Amino acid sequence: MVDPLLDWPHAQPKNTNWLCSPVALLNVIKRLYRHSPPKPLCSRILFGTHLNQETALFSIYQLKPAFQNLLRPLVRRCAQAGITANVVTLAALVISIVIGAILFLWGEGERAWFLLLPLWMFVRMAFNAVDGMLAREFGQQSPLGAYLNELSDVIADAALYLPFALIAPFSLWSIGAVIWLAALSEMAGALGPLVGSPRAYDGPMGKSDRAFIFGALGLAVGLGFTLPGWSLFVIFSVCALMGLNIVKRVKAGVASAKGRPR
Repeated sequence: MVDPLLDWPHAQPKNTNWLCSPVALLNVIKRLYRHSPPKPLCSRILFGTHLNQETALFSIYQLKPAFQNLLRPLVRRCAQAGITANVVTLAALVISIVIGAILFLWGEGERAWFLLLPLWMFVRMAFNAVDGMLAREFGQQSPLGAYLNELSDVIADAALYLPFALIAPFSLWSIGAVIWLAALSEMAGALGPLVGSPRAYDGPMGKSDRAFIFGALGLAVGLGFTLPGWSLFVIFSVCALMGLNIVKRVKAGVASAKGRPR
């Protein structure tokens, strides 16, 4: 019998209650790595199993296939209703800019506005999954869609991260560094097809991971907590991991393109 969790691209789970249980979710993550050879000690401590070199740095992006299966009925209904991938992409961009503007203009004085951020970060991931599935599975891929997909992500990230520059202990320099490195990371992934390699989305600290971090920070700010000084270390860690992400994506793209005619 085929385990649906190990055959996510082809199977649609009938029961999704596992998403509500941390223990069950951890078991799902462990199944992803069940057959990996022995590797780093920290990975064995975290997951109770062995990870290979490529998956030693876990990324939320690795849970995307399960997330897509949950959204597939919604995607079918969108396609039947005539909603296109480009419409979904543009809607996510507009909402991100509006929320970013609200937080930048009023969030510093009324921090409850930041509670919008964790909710929207999750919904935005759903938008991103839906537009991709509409494009791939319903024949909606287009050159314009490719440009919109790449550019809108960079613009939306900048709009949603920038308001944190007004929240201590962060500054324009620290948040600006995140925005700049996030743009470089997406560029490093998007350049893959230019040299004949696949578009890279993996982490560490890819788009989904950054959404989780900034969603958590937004939740803390929105609930009225004063961020401690060590929160700045979180931003430095995000920057460092994005630097590693960029190097990893470039190396993977170059390795994949080796031997291909130019």
